[in-house]
Amino acid sequence: MCIGQIGNLLPHVTLSANLAQQLMPAWGLSAAEGGLMASGYAFGYMLAVPVLTTLTDRIDARLVLLCGSIVSGVATMAFGIFAQGFWSGTVIWSLAGLGFAGAYMPGLKALTDRLPAGDSSRAITLYTSSFSLGVGISFLIAQLVADAWGWRIAFLVTGIGPIAMVIACLLIAQRRPAPKAGRLLNFAPVFANREALGYIFGYGAHCFELYGIRTWLVGFWTFVISHQGAPSWLSPVVLSFCFAVISMPASILGNEAALKFGRHRAITIVMIASACVALVIGLNATAPAWVLALLLMIYGLTVPADSGALTAGMSAAALTEHRGATLALHSTVGFGLSAVGAWGTGVALDIAGGPQNANGWLLAFIVLAGGIALGPLALLWARGAGPKRVVKNETE
Repeated sequence: MCIGQIGNLLPHVTLSANLAQQLMPAWGLSAAEGGLMASGYAFGYMLAVPVLTTLTDRIDARLVLLCGSIVSGVATMAFGIFAQGFWSGTVIWSLAGLGFAGAYMPGLKALTDRLPAGDSSRAITLYTSSFSLGVGISFLIAQLVADAWGWRIAFLVTGIGPIAMVIACLLIAQRRPAPKAGRLLNFAPVFANREALGYIFGYGAHCFELYGIRTWLVGFWTFVISHQGAPSWLSPVVLSFCFAVISMPASILGNEAALKFGRHRAITIVMIASACVALVIGLNATAPAWVLALLLMIYGLTVPADSGALTAGMSAAALTEHRGATLALHSTVGFGLSAVGAWGTGVALDIAGGPQNANGWLLAFIVLAGGIALGPLALLWARGAGPKRVVKNETE
């Protein structure tokens, strides 16, 4: 499942990796327009994931995963063939995000449905942290192929990746969930579970920051190179790959810290640290390249370190019979705020002078810091949760 997910993630940041250097100059886009186009992926995901993930409480999640993977790959290749500007690019990229809505959380549901009884925290964290490895490979391949053969070929090549998950789906055994009555989109039991909601809202803050920096990381490093210079080996390709790949051990270690010291405490410390690092980067946008590279690697550790712990906490807090609906809300909130993060960061850049202005990057990193700082408040609110409420009649 982790190998299949890495293949599914090859398209994930193909647009972000080529946004600042390729697409914005080619189509004459502002930072706000570029951010909005990138957020189309998260927006399409947000619209589809409530239905697709909740559906896994009724049918084998493997089937949803299979269809979502196919749509994701086809839409990515369609971008390379048909996208001609802001509107067509946004629509097609939203379809790719819609496909990924059937590929990520339904994939997690397919995995947890097949795990043995007991603590699944480490298995879930390995799955969620392999997300970072997939994103790193996506950054790497998307930029290398675009530099060699153009951005359209980059979309065609990365669109092949989801075949890996299609193969994984065909290899794993069928597993039908128990028959379930009631409405499909019944989130009342999830909203009644305040403990799970705390992790869900915290995950939203995490996604706001994560998608914001992933969308604009290449653009920021392009600014650094053009103003401060950098060694030839420290290119946007190398930096974005290292930033993404370092997220995998960071997420695993963050979950281990949560198991040892308590989830709420560990997640809160990581989020506050991440906000502080973002502010330091923004205030030092004109510092030497090696200083900023070091700060970005530290940021690459703090940004994802809460991801596995948040998702594992949500899964542990979810009622078994409503796990699909809980996963759906978790992902809807997360990717909804991902869309806001990518677009909001672009708006901040435009307001403060654009991607070639240090003040623009200062405001952008302030926005990222403000977003993640809301996470500890969500966890603090959830601390007052009482015992989970069991909803006896789901049709009420």
